[in-house]
Amino acid sequence: MLAAAATAVTGCGGGPSKAAGPSAADCPAVLQEAKAAVQRAESTDTSWNGPTAGPAAVPGKTIVYVAQTMTNPGVAGVAKGIKEAAQAIGWKVRVIDGEGTPAGIQAALSQAVTLKPSGIVIGGFDPRLTSQQVARAEQAGIPLIGWHAVSAPGPSTDPRLFTNITTKVEEVAKASADWVIARADGSAGVVVFTDDSIPFAGTKSKLIEQRLADCPGVKVLAHKNIPIPDASRRTPQEVSSLLSRLRDKWTHSVAINDLYFDDAAPAFRAAGKPGAGPPFNIGAGDGDSSAFRRINSKQYQAATVPEPLSQQGWQIVDEFNRAFAGRPASGYVAPVHISTADNSAGATSWDPRGYREAYEKIWHG
Repeated sequence: MLAAAATAVTGCGGGPSKAAGPSAADCPAVLQEAKAAVQRAESTDTSWNGPTAGPAAVPGKTIVYVAQTMTNPGVAGVAKGIKEAAQAIGWKVRVIDGEGTPAGIQAALSQAVTLKPSGIVIGGFDPRLTSQQVARAEQAGIPLIGWHAVSAPGPSTDPRLFTNITTKVEEVAKASADWVIARADGSAGVVVFTDDSIPFAGTKSKLIEQRLADCPGVKVLAHKNIPIPDASRRTPQEVSSLLSRLRDKWTHSVAINDLYFDDAAPAFRAAGKPGAGPPFNIGAGDGDSSAFRRINSKQYQAATVPEPLSQQGWQIVDEFNRAFAGRPASGYVAPVHISTADNSAGATSWDPRGYREAYEKIWHG
């Protein structure tokens, strides 16, 4: 996928990056394409386009949600959606927090397998880091469903997942990069924040940078690899250092998760940077409530490409129901969306309309 993305350059040719300057002449085709894509992604005229048919509720099931860390707002938001959906379908849910460390995640998944639940959710971590525990789950016949566990949505054979729930990483990466290109009129100095220890996040940041490189007037000034569990500790110091070094060259930021901007805000504030930017900041996931509050109050975040966290929690429950009924995964992937202060209307989340009613009708008729 990365190789394909690297060769799929449109509009502007390659060549060395140059200093940001008047931009439309640098890359007019990419700029025009980015503006059109952003306009489509910012549309709020969306309705449920997911499954409307499937097996009736299989009774008496128990799900264990193993979280990478519940300090990750996206992971926590999906857990909340799963609890809500489980109540609607009549199941029990338990959440076990891996607390963001390899040892903690392995222990959490080991505990989950020992509980012998009907199904286990791999919540935001690479199952290859827990291969022994995954093997135990397979031997016990416990189906696994991932949320952001691997890069692509849908079933996975290696590692073995009944399905993986996520938006398409290439679409999220392109949307966030297009927002920068369009917002900056093709001329920007960008800092990218990522967690390369998570394959999903590492792939996303690479794709973001590849898309930004389609416009020579957009220059990636820094790639900051900060593991999510360390973000609250490391991000303020990293941002202070970047501000001191880059000064006004830093005009935009993209982060693979909104939480980086929560942690960056004190450093921006201490440096006297305006809440409304620059730098103008977009999160390429996850669209949690704190991100929407920052966006709506114009406090160091201008946009997010949100995951529909609650809907994805409901989808996980529906996918387990399909697994328990011997049916294949639904194949549904939520469409990409960009939320800003202008189109969120004060909301603190984004979800397609009608999914709760659709799932409840599937389960209960």
